[in-house]
Amino acid sequence: MTTQTETPSSSAVTSIEVEAVDRALIDASTRAPVMFFYTTALTWLFAATVFGVIASLKMHAPEFLGGWPALTYGRIWPAFTNTLVYGWGCPAAIGTSIWLMARLCRVALRSPAALIIGGIFWNIGVTVGVISILSGNMRPFELLEFPRSAAILLFIAYSLVSVWGLIMFNKRRSGHIYITTWYLLGAFFWFPWLYGAANVMIGHTHGAAQAGIAAWYMQGLLGLFFTSVGLGAVYYLIPKVLGRPIHSYYLASLGFWTQALFAGWTGMTRLTGGPVPAWMPTVSIAATIMMLIPLVTVTVNHVLTMYGRYDMVYYSPTIRFTIFGAFAWSLSIFAAIITSLRSVDRLTHFTQFSAGQFQLIVYAFFTMVMFGSMYYIVPRLVGCEWLSATFIRVHFWGAAYGMGLVILMLFIGGAAQGDAWLDPQLSPALVIGYFQPYMIARTIGWLLIVLAHLIFFLHFLAMLFRLGQPSGEPTLFAAIEEGGDHV
Repeated sequence: MTTQTETPSSSAVTSIEVEAVDRALIDASTRAPVMFFYTTALTWLFAATVFGVIASLKMHAPEFLGGWPALTYGRIWPAFTNTLVYGWGCPAAIGTSIWLMARLCRVALRSPAALIIGGIFWNIGVTVGVISILSGNMRPFELLEFPRSAAILLFIAYSLVSVWGLIMFNKRRSGHIYITTWYLLGAFFWFPWLYGAANVMIGHTHGAAQAGIAAWYMQGLLGLFFTSVGLGAVYYLIPKVLGRPIHSYYLASLGFWTQALFAGWTGMTRLTGGPVPAWMPTVSIAATIMMLIPLVTVTVNHVLTMYGRYDMVYYSPTIRFTIFGAFAWSLSIFAAIITSLRSVDRLTHFTQFSAGQFQLIVYAFFTMVMFGSMYYIVPRLVGCEWLSATFIRVHFWGAAYGMGLVILMLFIGGAAQGDAWLDPQLSPALVIGYFQPYMIARTIGWLLIVLAHLIFFLHFLAMLFRLGQPSGEPTLFAAIEEGGDHV
């Protein structure tokens, strides 16, 4: 009897040890490319933060750095948005996708140098593009301002990553395909398609057709690429940290396929009332309203997966950042549905409200989820835990309060701005003066973000040099008396 009871136990231990070795080998194989993309992403995030502060100051103090043509608002704002999206967002998404894909396919990464070469091309392209924008050599389409030379480099770089992702999926070990894998495969396909098609079509069309292509690309980039990587990470991190499966795989699949079906049709809401056929914005409005399906299914799935463990937001940095980002995504879809209605669009169109929606999806959702991903992934790559829970806490509250204030001021100020523009009794000078207090408050929010990013950047550098805590228990906000083994 003794031998029979010990044999299963020994077998179980052996199985656990084998899985641990597999995970260690996978992490070791992804260490170089993931840390390369994370390091360059954070460097660009620091640059985007500087551009963001300058752009915010320009809205209420236009004479600030007025003697520098490269830092006029017409150049600094697109420099900020492109640096945030292509310098920070895409490399952070690539780094996270590499690690998640390798883990979920349960295959060690081969030829990591190919990914690093792609990353080098990407950073050269972003550098060329940002310099071109600051020098005034840019195209007049949102997030398509980079010149053709930079766009080609970005397309080649991400195509290398996409091919790698497809090869990785093809070589995966047999078994269940997790929902995160579907989101990542979607992202691998959607970015090259959207970016390549938009750049080609922009160069071969004229007039209103170019505006339609730019609107289609912008909404596709946010609603398909960034949403796919962000939600894919959320679907991985929450169950992993909690040590429980997602509430419903059916709801997860429904959310993914409806997101894929409707998000690409929503772009023409940006051209409501513009020089395009009336049916095009109407179809986009209908598609935006249909986004209620992924909104409800994804939100319900996350809430029910967290049910009974909401207290983990007080302990786990990964859960706190991820839940914040997931809530921001739900809010961004709700805001998109409301503002797509013609009666509301009439008020918010051509105001700072749209800038608030951009920040809500790119920063409050995607960036916060990427921060949560980094807090989970980086210790598994460098072999030590984060140095200080206090640093993480300051990072979270600075980013959350700072960006929350920025978005709130853009929403309230944008609505007030739109209402003022509709009043024929108010002169443009009065409207601009009425709008200034909101922009001053927005700058205060940016100063909080500067503090948060500086803390995180220094904390990340400490991890690069392995100055963190010895590997073992994760760095938590507070000790967990029960359930700590799940983190």
